[in-house]
Amino acid sequence: MRIAFHTPLNAYDDGGISGDRRMARQLVAVLRGLGHSVEPVLAARDFMPTSDAGLLARHQVAATAHTEAMLARWQGGAAAPELWFTYHNYYKAPDLLGPAIAARLGIPYVVAEASDAQRRASGEWATHTRIVREGLAAADLHLHFTDRDRQGLEPWRSAQTALVELPPFIAFAAEPQRPAGVTGAPRLVTTAMMREGTKQNSYLSLARVLAHVADRPWTLTIIGDGRKRAEIEQAFAGLPAGRIQWRGAIPHDSVVAQMAEHDIFIWPGVREAYGLVYLEAQAVGLPIVAFDSGGVSATVRRGETALLAPEGDEVALAAALSRLLDDAALRGRMGRAARHFALGERNPAQAATILERGLALAVANRAARSKPMRTETP
Repeated sequence: MRIAFHTPLNAYDDGGISGDRRMARQLVAVLRGLGHSVEPVLAARDFMPTSDAGLLARHQVAATAHTEAMLARWQGGAAAPELWFTYHNYYKAPDLLGPAIAARLGIPYVVAEASDAQRRASGEWATHTRIVREGLAAADLHLHFTDRDRQGLEPWRSAQTALVELPPFIAFAAEPQRPAGVTGAPRLVTTAMMREGTKQNSYLSLARVLAHVADRPWTLTIIGDGRKRAEIEQAFAGLPAGRIQWRGAIPHDSVVAQMAEHDIFIWPGVREAYGLVYLEAQAVGLPIVAFDSGGVSATVRRGETALLAPEGDEVALAAALSRLLDDAALRGRMGRAARHFALGERNPAQAATILERGLALAVANRAARSKPMRTETP
């Protein structure tokens, strides 16, 4: 099929390295591997940081113009898509193109990683949420990555709208190397952008957790940089000298190799959507320590590849870390299980199987929607 692939949150080809951009590229690669012709939609991003009504109106006007331009191009002879696929839309980045175009062309409409929250249905974001919900109802297939997202999508499950789980997966150009296995003090590693909001909150939480285990031998390598680096570095200043190694930003291709030189991956993951980095760390054989927050649990096997603490319970998170610091055999068992899980179960081949089945459902559901209503003869 010819598939139009739309990313309202971030432009597909902007070169960003965030997890959502990487997942978008992975999805396109899997769809192409299934034999589909996938064309990313060249449109301005529809992320809206504020609920300003004027900003929304400007985005809607631009979207209408873009919709009409695309339809005119296809009516003029260009090959039109046979399926529309939107990745990662929510109240701050609604899909302003897909539902209308799918309806006009009569093609299946597929949405992956959409989210909905009842608390946004009233108040300043109510209009944005209404637009999102109209799109959710119009979809023939929802691919959800986490159970949290599934719960939000359940009201839109119907005979013509399927919900299918697509667990987060990770792709590698070559199989990642195994951990180095050097003896000595356990080596911790974490990596994340240093920006305000949830990332900064996780860094600050991590610093407090490490203070609870400062009496044990360990080192931590921090990979990442950003505008909040000074504040984050200050949060770690009270830890024993020589414990923290600041690597700064490094090319993403080198991050996995750097992680393989360590023993434990720790990242609190406060309100993390899911976090591809957890899968990367497991792929090189590192056990995970994190909060059971957001969609983190969708990327690990609790108790087998990861020790998860209740969200915000820093004492419990420190206790989980202590277990791994004190037990090299446990680290080894969990690390081997982690590598098997990430490489054997969360790979593009598994995702392809799910996507192939899901697209078939979407096509069938669109056909069912398009059938004329039968009327009973008296």
